[in-house]
Amino acid sequence: MINIHELTLKSFNDHLNKKSFTALEAVQGYFNHIKDSDKNIGAFLSLHEDQALRVAEATDLKIAKGEKVSPLAGAPLAIKDNLLIKDLPATAASKILENYTASYDATVIKKLRAAGSVFLGKTNCDEFAMGSSTENSAFKLTRNPHDTKKVPGGSSGGSAAAVAAHMSLGALGTDTGGSIRQPAGFCGVTGLKPTYGAVSRFGAIAMASSLDQIGPLAKNVEDVAQIFNVIRGQDSYDSTSVDHKYNEEKLLNPKLEDVKKIRIGLPKEYFAHKLDPEVTKGIEEAISKLKSFKIEFKEISLPHTDYALAAYYIIMPAEVSSNLARFDGIRFARRNNALENSKNLEDFYREERGDGFGGEAKRRIILGTFVLSSGYYDAYYAKAQKVRTLLKQDFDEAFKEVDVILTPTSPTTAFNIGEKTSDPLEMYLSDIFTITMNLVGVPALALPTGATTSMPVGFQLIGKHFHEEDILGLGQYYEKLGK
Repeated sequence: MINIHELTLKSFNDHLNKKSFTALEAVQGYFNHIKDSDKNIGAFLSLHEDQALRVAEATDLKIAKGEKVSPLAGAPLAIKDNLLIKDLPATAASKILENYTASYDATVIKKLRAAGSVFLGKTNCDEFAMGSSTENSAFKLTRNPHDTKKVPGGSSGGSAAAVAAHMSLGALGTDTGGSIRQPAGFCGVTGLKPTYGAVSRFGAIAMASSLDQIGPLAKNVEDVAQIFNVIRGQDSYDSTSVDHKYNEEKLLNPKLEDVKKIRIGLPKEYFAHKLDPEVTKGIEEAISKLKSFKIEFKEISLPHTDYALAAYYIIMPAEVSSNLARFDGIRFARRNNALENSKNLEDFYREERGDGFGGEAKRRIILGTFVLSSGYYDAYYAKAQKVRTLLKQDFDEAFKEVDVILTPTSPTTAFNIGEKTSDPLEMYLSDIFTITMNLVGVPALALPTGATTSMPVGFQLIGKHFHEEDILGLGQYYEKLGK
């Protein structure tokens, strides 16, 4: 008997076309599994059975008629709750949006819908995607499926946990400073932050617009490539999206001879950082496995790495303070009767925004407003943008020597729930290996090392702008090495 929860997207599609099961049966099976398993994990904020079952029935009808269906047809996916699906809640895990229902589809949702994908529900995340552990959600706690005493990572912790616990075949998340890759590493799944501009951000609730990117999570690299191939492309609703002509054959069916030509760089600044012993073991095993594949390695330098974290935590809050100004408690669904009970508009804003935003959101709004304020803009924000330029130059120089850069995803494995909540700086350090890719806009793939450790260890393959086929191809062959 086929266990649908153990399937990959590829094998799911194969069995669906062979009529081993129907899409309706599969989706019903996933909802039953979620109802049993999610009590302990807390990956989903909302489930939407009626809409999902209608889509599954439509897929079955097409197959029954002998029509060709997309590789993602009938595939049960989980969607992070800061991405809009028409007529469904979109809370971004914040009280200030707890009553908001989306009035349109995000572009990535339109594309997946056209491919016949099934949206099981919306997943938990840190409020407005601000966090590294999914502990900042206003609604619930999400736990790591490998050890429920530990965090799943953040901010896309719900999406990563849903895939890791076999509650969805794949998922969408957003990545502003590592929010796809770090939870993928903690939960032992695969996640891609595409090149900035490769995927439309239209319909994503913005956190930091020059850093945000939507990307897929799945059980393996092949599935991630399949989802990316559907959601990529220019969009007239997003002026930052780019019409780049990807080679679909290289994305989905990489050739061994092309992969073996890839040169991998190891940045000495990243490996000088103190790593947990299990992370060191996993990364060393990953490098050793790739070296056995006769791939060329070279030590490189990214000299301004030490300034990346500081620059990020100036640029990101500045953009947060601007983007979150629209959430005033009046638009995007009213929360209570504060307007009627307030003496004036200032009192209303104090009550609505004060109660509606959580502690981390307030911290970043205040910090961002400060660095943009008169007298401080040049001292902080303008200087951080100059550092960003230097970081980009570092990567441009490095990519003259190598094609792909390999680094750890995080300095530690998943940490205990509550371990870092009292120390924001310690929490921010969880993203030390991921934020630079957002600052410079390059694509990065996080995948499990496959090493035998107590908790999953992830590593990153970082590519040149719009060279996702390099990191996805290398990642697919890395997985084949482990079989």
